[in-house]
Amino acid sequence: MLKNILSPSWRRGAYALHEGNRGGAIHTCWSRFHSGQMLSSSRSFFGVEDFVDEDNSRPYTYKKEKRSKNPHKHISFKQRTIAYMEPFTLDVFISKRFVSASLTHRTTCRQVAVAGTNSKDIKAALKSRSDIPACLAVGRFLAERAKEADVYTCTFTPRERDKFEGKIRAVVQSLIDNGINVKLYLD
Repeated sequence: MLKNILSPSWRRGAYALHEGNRGGAIHTCWSRFHSGQMLSSSRSFFGVEDFVDEDNSRPYTYKKEKRSKNPHKHISFKQRTIAYMEPFTLDVFISKRFVSASLTHRTTCRQVAVAGTNSKDIKAALKSRSDIPACLAVGRFLAERAKEADVYTCTFTPRERDKFEGKIRAVVQSLIDNGINVKLYLD
């Protein structure tokens, strides 16, 4: 199919170039490819039908993204830039058996530092893996690993079902005590 699309424009461009008209050759190739219309068949290379955009500028083969129900909804400057201004977030998970916490970069979604009571270095030093001293140890190890990765600030927003008290507060307080600046967003 690619051969069917390319060969007519290539022949016309080569013919124009053979006659000595370089500008005509470039214009011929460009106008065939960028006219915004389907060139040879109703099927694209991927097997999906080509559609023409609303402004008839170019064909596309992907589904359009869903439009917002409110097209006039305003997105504030803070909503657009907060992921770049405060790039690291703290995530704390506490279950009946273990505690884990991680620092994640918002824009790249990569975990910068991770600590949990299931890891070998913390597990050996603890009596229980889910009590307050275990939470303090997780915070201390996470702070050390974050400093190794040159991360000194992060933000923390508790999940809807979590309250900022007890074990979660112990992890955050341990991070703050060990030199990591944590900005809390409590509703």
